[in-house]
Amino acid sequence: MSYKINKNKHLNAYWMPFTPNRAFKEKPRLYKSAKGLYYQTTDGRQVLDAISGLWCSNLGHCHPKITEAIQKQAAKLDYSTAFNFGHEDAFQLANILVDQFPKSLGHVFFTNSGSEAVDTALKIALAYHQVNGEKSRTRLIGRVKGYHGVGFGGVSVGGMSNNRKYFGNLLSDVDHLPFPYNENENAFTRGEPEENPMHYLNELEQIIKTHGAKTIAGVIVEPVIGSAGMFVPPKGYLKKLRQITKKHGILLIFDEVITAFGRLGTANAATYFDVIPDMCTIAKGLNNGAVPMGAVVVSKQIYDCFIDGTKEGVELFHGYTYSAHPLAVASGLASQKIYKEESIYDRVKNNVKYFEDGMHNLMDSPHITDIRNIGLAGGLTIACRDNKVGARAYDLFLKAYELGIGIRANGDTIVIAPILTSSKKELDPIFDILEQALKKIK
Repeated sequence: MSYKINKNKHLNAYWMPFTPNRAFKEKPRLYKSAKGLYYQTTDGRQVLDAISGLWCSNLGHCHPKITEAIQKQAAKLDYSTAFNFGHEDAFQLANILVDQFPKSLGHVFFTNSGSEAVDTALKIALAYHQVNGEKSRTRLIGRVKGYHGVGFGGVSVGGMSNNRKYFGNLLSDVDHLPFPYNENENAFTRGEPEENPMHYLNELEQIIKTHGAKTIAGVIVEPVIGSAGMFVPPKGYLKKLRQITKKHGILLIFDEVITAFGRLGTANAATYFDVIPDMCTIAKGLNNGAVPMGAVVVSKQIYDCFIDGTKEGVELFHGYTYSAHPLAVASGLASQKIYKEESIYDRVKNNVKYFEDGMHNLMDSPHITDIRNIGLAGGLTIACRDNKVGARAYDLFLKAYELGIGIRANGDTIVIAPILTSSKKELDPIFDILEQALKKIK
């Protein structure tokens, strides 16, 4: 028998993503507007956004300069195909973006989301080896508990079981590295754990021995693990990963959808960790989430291989109807200008220690088994209740919303990612309300 909603019938048609639809539609949480750090609900409440929309709204909601840029663009050029046509602003934005990444990353391929950026990067990796004459390199490697969007490629290399288990085998020739975090050893670490990174990377060496380096196209990882609950790999992990992949001619892809544009106090994680991958996927903070947009920042070596290896015609048979959409580009240009003019990255650096202390001051609150942080991103692990994974963390999510902040729950973890323009005083309610909510749940 199909489930029909009797109450709130007007909500029934919309099948919501990553949401328990039955529970939500019985007791909905509806936003009607937003400004700065806050959402306004349909029942007249203010909710402090402690997750930056969904790692998107780094500069706050409805930033007037971004809003104005979108409005002006809509009246000037509402749409332009990127297939054999272009508009100047797209090229300008690409130049602004590559200037913020390591110099060897010199080209941008625009997409419409982080999921599309990941699938694009994976396809580029596979195609690169074909063009480069190493056609045996077809294997892709992700990581346990990795999240790389919801495209077929991203789910295949991703390692979050709930995102995979209903969809069969997905892509073949995919391996996964171990999850690079041991709560027994590293619980309550501030920043990067001191654990030996080779404890986790020896598995990559074993995969290479098993299949042969000449079968592996690329490795994709989040520099900081986001959706699984905000986990930070051990110190030196990314440098060692880069050394191993480079030694064997394997492309390294950083999924920077959450780490790019200020979350760590730098333009990107490649800069923060001083590690240069072959590609970076970006989205979210790229244009403050104002219009759907993503991109892949690609090395000059990869781009030149395609251009030089194709004597005429299309070099890469891939793209999207809405690549470099004029409204998305306009919001991107406005956002990038704000990052620079308002010194957002420096402001984040100035608040990191305060945020870290605020997170770890929750250590003695009920139900907390671990706290992690880096930049303006923090994670809590909540003790599982009655072997029901996620039940208590979800209760905390609901109680926090009731008390006035929006947070993110996934399994037994909670993620905090405040809007980057927040002052120290504006961070305080997050910690105060979390402490209250932890005391109120069972």
